[in-house]
Amino acid sequence: MSVERMLPTLEADDLIGLVRDIAERELRPRAAAAEEAGEYPRDLVRMLGRVGLLGLPYEEVYGGGAQPYEVYLQVLEELAERWATVALTVSVHSLSCWPLATHGTLEQRKRWLPDLIGGDLLGAYCLSEPQAGSDAAAITTRAARDADGYVLTGTKAWITHGGIADFYTVFARTSDNGSHGISCFLVPADTPGLSYGAPEKKMGLTGSPTTILNLDGARVPLERRIGREGDGFGMALEALNSGRLGIAAIATGLGQAALAAAVEYAREREQFGKPIIDHQGLGFLLADMAAAVESARALYIVAARRRDAAQPFRHQASVAKLVATDNAMRVTTDAVQVLGGAGYTRDHPVERYFREAKVMQIFEGTNQIQRLVISRMLRSGER
Repeated sequence: MSVERMLPTLEADDLIGLVRDIAERELRPRAAAAEEAGEYPRDLVRMLGRVGLLGLPYEEVYGGGAQPYEVYLQVLEELAERWATVALTVSVHSLSCWPLATHGTLEQRKRWLPDLIGGDLLGAYCLSEPQAGSDAAAITTRAARDADGYVLTGTKAWITHGGIADFYTVFARTSDNGSHGISCFLVPADTPGLSYGAPEKKMGLTGSPTTILNLDGARVPLERRIGREGDGFGMALEALNSGRLGIAAIATGLGQAALAAAVEYAREREQFGKPIIDHQGLGFLLADMAAAVESARALYIVAARRRDAAQPFRHQASVAKLVATDNAMRVTTDAVQVLGGAGYTRDHPVERYFREAKVMQIFEGTNQIQRLVISRMLRSGER
């Protein structure tokens, strides 16, 4: 199903066309089998890096694409429509590079950022802990200062790319001063003292490994602290505002995929002498699905445009994440219904889309947290 994109330049239009061609040729044919087998497509990730898709929002001087965020998000949507695991990889990798790109010193950025966004190195973002999910300020992982740097001790949870990433952006406590006592570190995967749990047995996104990360006296040199001591929590929240837009775009791509599959089936399947799309009850259901996808897309683009204009966008990011992921859950549920019994089988992709959509309402801040953020901003009058 062709979707009209809201793109600011001809260059962006060409980029989306390239991404769509790559996704159709390289991602879609492999997605179902790889998800069934739980195989992570590292070769595809390297390929996306080589063509420049892992560094789209970052500066050209470091090898990035210098693209507006609204374009980057539409790239994520195109990828997610074909394979959500790959889109999630790009989003999480971009999130893991964000503290270095925005808060690193010039020397740090020159030294590490080109390799990080070039595709050969894969990143992971490590904020959550077993007892500190939505309450990120409650993290207990410690970074103890010594003469040579820091020694990190603790456990991080729900780490996308755990065990396969080449570097980990880790938030750890450097003092007991609440949210002001958290700092950020860029930790190489080969650091002694790092270990990983077994991959979680998830209901969806099974091609992407999610593990715990154990830090048992992992020594990190001072030069790998990003920003000042105590700045990590604010850094993490800033990154998550952008990351929530990434999840909104991925959820929209999932919804678009489910809608396209449902429409195709409804055109071909006949009951009572005509295609089922011509039955008003089902046709209206498809219309509501289309409206949900279009509204989600408009919301994340509006938020991205505010971000690109250097305007406050936290409220809009939370709204976009909330609406897009709730809509994706509803659209994928309805897609299964449109296909009926066939939709409940793995012969059709809509059951996978349904399973993948659920986690969108959970990570990068649950939708309950998004409602809390939105309501507090309404109370304060902040927009």
